[in-house]
Amino acid sequence: MGKTLVTGAGGLVGYAIKQLNPPDTIYLTRKEVDLTDFDKIDATMAHIRPSRVIHLAATVGGIGGNMIHSGEYFRSNIMINTNVLESARRCGVKKLISFMSTCVFPNTCTYPLNEKDLHNGPPHPSNFGYAYAKRMLEVQSSAYRNEWNCDYIVAIPTNIYGPNDDWNLSDGHVIPSLIHRCFLSKKTNSDLVVWGSGKPLREFVFSDDIAKLASWALDNYSEDSPIIFSSGIEISIRDLVELVASKMKFDGKLIFDSTKPDGQYRKPSDTTKLRKYLPDFVFTPIEEGIEKSVDWFVTNYPNLRK
Repeated sequence: MGKTLVTGAGGLVGYAIKQLNPPDTIYLTRKEVDLTDFDKIDATMAHIRPSRVIHLAATVGGIGGNMIHSGEYFRSNIMINTNVLESARRCGVKKLISFMSTCVFPNTCTYPLNEKDLHNGPPHPSNFGYAYAKRMLEVQSSAYRNEWNCDYIVAIPTNIYGPNDDWNLSDGHVIPSLIHRCFLSKKTNSDLVVWGSGKPLREFVFSDDIAKLASWALDNYSEDSPIIFSSGIEISIRDLVELVASKMKFDGKLIFDSTKPDGQYRKPSDTTKLRKYLPDFVFTPIEEGIEKSVDWFVTNYPNLRK
């Protein structure tokens, strides 16, 4: 089978893959190689000579970061993706899986989100730089498949959470920032204030599940079009907040500030394709995933990314 190279190995999914401990796997972080520098990643790829690549590396941020740094996010992600896929092609990588996210879908997309609708309109203006750059992963993979018969595939996970997340309070995603804020509210004996009414529904998937699905896809998925990784199970933000508070053993007051925006009410995804391949795949229940995430956060608090 040969060696497998994981880019972006210092992040959430990279950590989960390490816990699976797959054989002959090499983990590459941004500290080791600047993926925006083609010569460096090309030399690294030629030295390692992997037969498979799990491409996770990206420049990411929350809504604020995306709005302020749209140019930076576009430039960085375009360069990272172009360089990784091209250096993989040059050194003869047999299989490569790249990751996008459901936030790159069109702003006015019909629901549930389906793989075929990826390019049917512009993304939300708040993250257009990041979204267009990530969409190009699908375009580049398809173009390389067309000209050079590269078996490059793309996965689109819904909101991922789990151990080794980015717990930044101002720029993190929903679950990690919520866990961090709940922890601080418990520590200071203060109320936990959450933006919005708590009514919107979202899908979340535990990082361990994404790691397992990535491994499965390397062995079994070769379609030209992307595949959505999600359970399709929704939870309201209110129920999520109450779950986090329960697992954190926070007994303070939960305040939902309805003067703040809710965002879209629902963004459901279509899991038909995944279920066609894996009808019996069991996703980690969110109660279990949140408990594991909270426990990891509390244990590692002094040294985690925040």
